[in-house]
Amino acid sequence: MQLKIKYLVPDLEKIKRVPNSDWFDLRSAEDITMKKDEYKLIPLGIAIQLPYNYEAYIVPRSSTFKNFGLIQANHFGVVDQSYCGNNDQWYFSCIAFRDTTIKKNDRICQFRINEKQPFFDIIETDDLQAPDRNGFGSTGIK
Repeated sequence: MQLKIKYLVPDLEKIKRVPNSDWFDLRSAEDITMKKDEYKLIPLGIAIQLPYNYEAYIVPRSSTFKNFGLIQANHFGVVDQSYCGNNDQWYFSCIAFRDTTIKKNDRICQFRINEKQPFFDIIETDDLQAPDRNGFGSTGIK
């Protein structure tokens, strides 16, 4: 299977497979300065054509908050296979919890590719014909 990547910014470090990891790091495509409580879409400088029937999930790296004081505004970014044109740049939607500076090529988020959910018919019912588990948060309660 192939992943076609178009780099939209000169001198952006290339995406590489990290040994023993299912995730690919993404980098800021420019220098960014943010004030505390500021929201910004950070350009990632790439457009990707995903394989048919796949989608990408974008999340922060484990060090993103520690290094930059950023959290992802939508908590989980999804890119579907239709967002694949030459100018469909990927972004990292974030909020700064402190004044911060991100330099071009800083690794700020990561992505992985998963198969899309299969199509399901939705059927209304009054009886699910399955036992109750005793409510939300009940796992492990005896």
